[in-house]
Amino acid sequence: MHTFTALFIAAVILSVSLQLWLSARQGRFVSSHRKQVPEDFSHSISLNEHQKAADYTLAQLKLGKLELGYDTLLLLLWTLGGGLSLLDSGVMTLGWSALSSGVGFIIGFSILGSLLALPFSLYRTFRLEARFGFNRTTMQTFIGDIIKNTLLSLIIGVPFLYLVLWMMESMGALWWFYVWLAYMGLSLTMFWLYPSVIAPLFNKFSPLADETLKTRIEALLSRCGFTSQGIYIMDGSRRSAHGNAYFTGMGKNKRIVFFDTLTDSLDHDEVEAVLAHELGHFRRKHIRKRMILMSLTTLLALAVLGWLIQAPWFYTSLGAEQGSNHMALVLFMLISPVFTFLFTPVFSAYSRKHEFEADEFAAHNSDAGKLITALVKMYQENASTLTPDPLYSAFYHSHPPAPIRIEHLRSVGANS
Repeated sequence: MHTFTALFIAAVILSVSLQLWLSARQGRFVSSHRKQVPEDFSHSISLNEHQKAADYTLAQLKLGKLELGYDTLLLLLWTLGGGLSLLDSGVMTLGWSALSSGVGFIIGFSILGSLLALPFSLYRTFRLEARFGFNRTTMQTFIGDIIKNTLLSLIIGVPFLYLVLWMMESMGALWWFYVWLAYMGLSLTMFWLYPSVIAPLFNKFSPLADETLKTRIEALLSRCGFTSQGIYIMDGSRRSAHGNAYFTGMGKNKRIVFFDTLTDSLDHDEVEAVLAHELGHFRRKHIRKRMILMSLTTLLALAVLGWLIQAPWFYTSLGAEQGSNHMALVLFMLISPVFTFLFTPVFSAYSRKHEFEADEFAAHNSDAGKLITALVKMYQENASTLTPDPLYSAFYHSHPPAPIRIEHLRSVGANS
């Protein structure tokens, strides 16, 4: 057995074992706190609602364990089991050019991967989410989304893959740097286009019609020095009962979006406080910081691939009979999560830091108490557990646990 094969297997075992251990901790912790609502929430969330959130969390954990086992099996079959080599051989029999064969191999792998993931997606949407009263997606909408996503991926992805594989073949030893530049260009373009071109393909966006609320929001935007293309309500209820709010886009093409499920449940003060939190991400430059971090990690990953792609053992140790640029890309994409999994808590902590900063901004520019009541309603309506295991939460969660976040808001609000 090659050394890298043994290293890969060890990384898979470590990653899966850690994920199962954390999941077990989360399950035990949530179950042990299921019978009583935390004191800070006892006046706003009923025991039935608290137990629904616990049961929803436990159901997600159970499904997550099954999906982890399934995905791990697929990973091993694609790599050490020779699945990628089999697919590569099949594409090569078509007699296409080397460049087209590479694109065909990657597209074929992506389509097969999506089909293999479909059973879990169907179960999650139509069984798990429906069981807890969240799913509003019809089968027609579900299939329509798949078709739209597939067509959009092909329209954007095929030309980009041709460009990437051509760069890898033609741009010399520093191909990975030029690919990074192309990838960043595409990412920024898509980020700019998303609000007005891509998102409307999947959801309906209507300008905010409530003039009183609109006036309050515009006053908040003015105080915070934020300009946007508009304030929109998205028909999130078409697919789910979950609620959310966000802003997206860049430059002058920024858009503020509220799910209709959210505006139906919050009063004007609470909507303003939630928006102030989202604006906090903008004013604290969190989006820019995350994009810079993403660009640097992508550059590092491509540089590593630039080194691995030249090593014959990289292919043979992972079950590939023949090395190629397209094989290297797919292999690297498959194995990277296994080796980078231990960095998850670092990125989670970075995200939670941003959430605290956005909460502080909201407390200084709106009513901290109203943000607290809005968050409680969102925890309630989304059936988010109020009692996550501290270690599980520290490892995975991009947002602080509810009790810690609300205590922080109270502290900040008292000092505002």
